[in-house]
Amino acid sequence: MSLWKRTVYKSVCLSLALLVAVTVFQRSLTPSQFLQGPPPASLRQQKAQKPSGLLVNPDSFWKSAKEVVTPTPLVSRRPQAWDVNTTNCSANVNLTHQPWFQGLEPHFQQFLFYRHCRYFPMLLNHPEKCSGDVYLLVVVKSIIAQHDRREAIRQTWGREQESAGRGRGAVRTLFLLGKASKPEEQSHYQQLLAYEDRIYGDILQWDFLDSFFNLTLKEIHFLKWLDIYCPDVRFVFKGDDDVFVNPTNLLEFLADRRPQEDLFVGDVLHHARPIRRKESKYYIPGILYNQNSYPPYAGGGGFLMAGGLAQRLHHSCDTLELYPIDDVFLGMCLEVLGVRPMAHEGFKTFGISRNRNSRMNKEPCFFRSMLVVHKLLPAELLAMWELVHGNLTCSRKLQVL
Repeated sequence: MSLWKRTVYKSVCLSLALLVAVTVFQRSLTPSQFLQGPPPASLRQQKAQKPSGLLVNPDSFWKSAKEVVTPTPLVSRRPQAWDVNTTNCSANVNLTHQPWFQGLEPHFQQFLFYRHCRYFPMLLNHPEKCSGDVYLLVVVKSIIAQHDRREAIRQTWGREQESAGRGRGAVRTLFLLGKASKPEEQSHYQQLLAYEDRIYGDILQWDFLDSFFNLTLKEIHFLKWLDIYCPDVRFVFKGDDDVFVNPTNLLEFLADRRPQEDLFVGDVLHHARPIRRKESKYYIPGILYNQNSYPPYAGGGGFLMAGGLAQRLHHSCDTLELYPIDDVFLGMCLEVLGVRPMAHEGFKTFGISRNRNSRMNKEPCFFRSMLVVHKLLPAELLAMWELVHGNLTCSRKLQVL
């Protein structure tokens, strides 16, 4: 082949290769996709669109000049079901090389080893609890062994209602649990819990151990569950399984409240200081929290919040590292949102009187006027419930609502 013919041949090949490259680039395809056949239908549809010069109005960008189409609603980013199916959590052993870590108590070391493990699989789930119009979701923190407390609550303030009155939706109840903390008890208690759940169908359980430090896990797991399965609930009451609650007073308080407001109400502590005494259940070492005081927070015995705020709270909590005291952690999440919890005299999470021997803590006329009182054992709860809802005559009614 002459030099002239070879030059022309190379030029033709180079031009053909360039044309292929430009076409691939314009169609955003890989070379293998280009050789396999026509582009996907979505790409062909995009190419068929009339090009627009300036993106002045994003809503009208994909609209034809000759017809108006209904915009497709944005797809929610929230998962449609619980999306954690396996427990894949290993200890952060890098901490063992830190001098400050070596001086911590064993339970704090354990907490920090696994603090990065935020979400676990569900063992028991009841998304049907949020079917229909749910006005108030009552959520109770419990542990497997305390069946008697759950039973007392089901018979008293945890009774479900198909209507909260005044045209409002239903009142539903759920209990939040982890697994038995002692390995030798897990199999036995799990079978009993499964039987209990078959009877009542009101238990949410996750695959983590129930412990004091893991109460924070219970908080974030519930908020995630609520965001997935119950996004339209109006209000949420969350409390412990050893409190007395007056549902009538709760609903009366909520009568003029809106689900869209930043409502988070309870027995609020302001300027509470971290406890540095090691013998205290609430002891926090300075390395874990070095501020002089906590942000405002509601005592975990019981509080009310608006449904919209609960969803925002889920996302704000995900921006923070877990903290071993659950009610303080929620106060930190509220601080991220710029929301201050509201104090209310009807929430008594330290008893009606902080003097445990005070007769006020046994007086049913006080209980009848309150929203939440902590704390009562199952027999005390059942007895107080009967007194408050019996032929009770009080000299005067406290105005706390």
